[in-house]
Amino acid sequence: MLEKTLFSTSKKKEKCILVGVINKDQNEEKTKEYLDELAFLASTAGVTCTKTFTQRLSRPDKKTYVGKGKLEEIKTWLIDNPVDSVIFDDDLTPSQVRNLEDNFDETKVLDRSLLILNIFSQRAKTDASKRQVELAQYQYLYPRLTRMWTHLSKQKGGVGMRGPGEKELETDKRIIKDRIAFLKEKLVKIDKRALTQRKERNRMVRMALVGYTNVGKSTLMTALSKSNVFAENKLFATIDSTVRKIVLGNIPFLLTDTVGFIRKLPALLVASFKSTLDEIREADILLHVVDISHASFEEHIDVVNSTLADIDASDKPTVLVFNKLDLYKPESEDGLDSHLATEDDLKKNLARLKSSYMAKNMKNVVFISASKKENLSELRSTIMELLEERHFEIYPNWDPKQNPLYDWQGHQALQEKDKS
Repeated sequence: MLEKTLFSTSKKKEKCILVGVINKDQNEEKTKEYLDELAFLASTAGVTCTKTFTQRLSRPDKKTYVGKGKLEEIKTWLIDNPVDSVIFDDDLTPSQVRNLEDNFDETKVLDRSLLILNIFSQRAKTDASKRQVELAQYQYLYPRLTRMWTHLSKQKGGVGMRGPGEKELETDKRIIKDRIAFLKEKLVKIDKRALTQRKERNRMVRMALVGYTNVGKSTLMTALSKSNVFAENKLFATIDSTVRKIVLGNIPFLLTDTVGFIRKLPALLVASFKSTLDEIREADILLHVVDISHASFEEHIDVVNSTLADIDASDKPTVLVFNKLDLYKPESEDGLDSHLATEDDLKKNLARLKSSYMAKNMKNVVFISASKKENLSELRSTIMELLEERHFEIYPNWDPKQNPLYDWQGHQALQEKDKS
């Protein structure tokens, strides 16, 4: 009697190692933080990190990113501990990729930009975002094609034949150039449709949620709009824009959830996601969401502000929304467990933060917990002030007597609901 053999159909989880360089621009502590974020990116992509390598260099090596000694150390470690890929925290040049692949044989070599592109390709749902990611991938791939075809030589000619043929590399480059041109043409048409849709919304005030990735923008949108918006504790859980109509104080407005920003965000993605970023550019008001529980929240604010400046959207009325109040901890105390945080804990944190330099030195600042629905009434009041001002610019003849601007009874009911 033959024994049955069972085979698992589950996909084997890939393993990787991470490599970073400590230099004058980032000290050891900052490099560790960046590598922790890189590990989170890898986990989001479905890859498990097993080891981290760092080296002190004045600048990354031009040929292999790390020095010869560190390169040999990594190669030796890989002999006894094989992994699927080696991921570098910075962008690699085409020549660095070729040299590293020569050293690591069958092990894949990725940099931060390629890893982010892979995550975007997994997360893209709409036709527009799929084409935007595909364009960025081809633009990234084009200058790095040489390594793929080094094993091929020119096609040989003979008597009565055309002579030396075209290299496979050149053929492939031409195909990719044609594909890039096709995708750009398609995206122009998509941008025109998106522009038409945005023009149709111009009779309402438009707000956009912006912020570093994984700060709780989608969770906040769900809390404000009372509709289900996909949220997950992963980087780039949302890359497609989501728009919801909300009515506050009898004034309707549109709230857009946009893709999160990150350190070293590939320029190719910023260029490709033009229509998504146009939602931010053309918004009347920005809600800049910040994870107050993160140790580097101030750097995250700078990253977002820098990106907003790059897309000409830094001069808009903005509410700075410090989220994750339930996870916040003062430096002198242990952190809160989000599941065990009591109402008293949240009130203590809120009182601390309202007396902090952030509340005193910044305009339109609100501290909330979107997941716990804590202090959302104050956020609504702050939003209402900016919303009212912009609404009167669009409708200067609005009659408050016939259409009262603020439903105070409804507002009080919302406050009570937040507390309960």
